[in-house]
Amino acid sequence: MNVPETRIRRALPSDEQALGELDRSTWSPLHAVLPAPEPPYAPFFDDRHPPEEHLVAEAPDGALLGYLRLAPPTPLACNAHVRQIQGLAVAESARGRGVARALLRAAMAETLRQGGNRITLRVLGHNAPARALYASEGFVVEGVLPGEFFLHGAYVDDILMGRSLTP
Repeated sequence: MNVPETRIRRALPSDEQALGELDRSTWSPLHAVLPAPEPPYAPFFDDRHPPEEHLVAEAPDGALLGYLRLAPPTPLACNAHVRQIQGLAVAESARGRGVARALLRAAMAETLRQGGNRITLRVLGHNAPARALYASEGFVVEGVLPGEFFLHGAYVDDILMGRSLTP
């Protein structure tokens, strides 16, 4: 399952095109609250989503297999100890090979490296595969916003999950 040859690194500005293509190719109603992207495409990186907030999984040949966006949830000093996963995508060809798990573990290590001790995320209630992965890595449900989104003709819960990174 695991892909030991996959390298996790911080994104570079030169990853812009590859990450934009990866993001568009992995769009799914299972996890997206925005409509499917259509041209002209917005830049992947912008003032609110800089390269330094992204970890990428890179194959030995340099192909990007996935990414995770890790950012402070707010600009407030009182929760500077928290990082939030604000996006996770894995290329279809790399699914089931441990890429998402490697990105999650790298995000936890990066949170600790940045001085944080807690990590959170939001996931749609109907995204059972993602919820199972997060739970297997120690994330627990900390809140539910029932019917928060109306997607494709159905109300969908918004689930907050989190975990402490201290023993």
